[in-house]
Amino acid sequence: MPGPSHDLIERLYGTSPDQFVATRDAAVAEARRAGDPATAREIAKLRRPTVAAWLVNLLAIRRPELVAGLVELAEALRAAQRDLRGPRLRELSAQRRAVVAALVAEARTLAAGTEGAPSANRLPLAEVEATLNAALADPQVAAQVRAGRLLRAASYAGFGEVPRPQLRLVTGGAGEPSGDGRPDRGPTAERSHRGGRTREDDRPARAGQDDRSASTPDTDRAVRARAAERADRAERAERAERAKRRRALERELAKARTVQERAEAELTGATAAERDAADTLASVEAELVEVERRRADAEQEVSRRRLARRAAERGVTAARRHAGEVEGAWEGLIAQEGTAGTGDDTAH
Repeated sequence: MPGPSHDLIERLYGTSPDQFVATRDAAVAEARRAGDPATAREIAKLRRPTVAAWLVNLLAIRRPELVAGLVELAEALRAAQRDLRGPRLRELSAQRRAVVAALVAEARTLAAGTEGAPSANRLPLAEVEATLNAALADPQVAAQVRAGRLLRAASYAGFGEVPRPQLRLVTGGAGEPSGDGRPDRGPTAERSHRGGRTREDDRPARAGQDDRSASTPDTDRAVRARAAERADRAERAERAERAKRRRALERELAKARTVQERAEAELTGATAAERDAADTLASVEAELVEVERRRADAEQEVSRRRLARRAAERGVTAARRHAGEVEGAWEGLIAQEGTAGTGDDTAH
């Protein structure tokens, strides 16, 4: 089926909102020139995103690995909420704040390097943060964020299009609302048909009677041993989870430090190269000043020599004129003397 290419859509939604319409219209015209009116119509249907949605799209297009990490964190948070794992939930919540803050900072950096982007003080970073938090709370929003096709920012208020995840509280009474808003019908809240009491409500009384009739020191010790064993297993599992997380963080820290060292080395090299280039520029500018001074001196010398040449030309002209006049007078005198000599010869 004809339609805009993936690269074209990424280019459009990676373009700043101020330039989106012009870029889209140019793509429409190009498709029409190529004889593909169906694709041109599909491109024309694409709508310009808000600035906040564009910033989130930039993250998905240019930093997909960061957005993928956000989606994985959202899944881990939902799993911890379902399992009511308090320590894990607190750890993931702290991680959530760090990840969202890092993504917002990265969005600001990406915008700064994009042509036509609004100035940093006009970026709606609060809306970007709200959208990322909404993606953490709702899988559908997370999918839209990851696709990089948002048209407007999302928000997480606990109702509306972004449903608020609810924790089930296990109590002695009726079940608390589950994620879909209906009472939980699990085994801890399943009601019997006897006066609205639950099976769990009846169980403690029967269990108490059985315990009173069959309680012995050996039984108590066995119960305590089993409880201690369960607590020990839970503690070992929690320690193992912490150790696993610590090892993962240590690996990530080692990678981050390697990247940091490489970046610092590049910065040092770039700074030295910039300093060398500045020194070269200063040297060239000094040479240019000297050349300009010598050029000015040479121009003045040429002007002096030109004036001297013109004066010499005027002297030559005057000398030639005078020489011509003297030569004419001399020739006239010779002619007179010749005439006089001829007259004397005739007289004799």
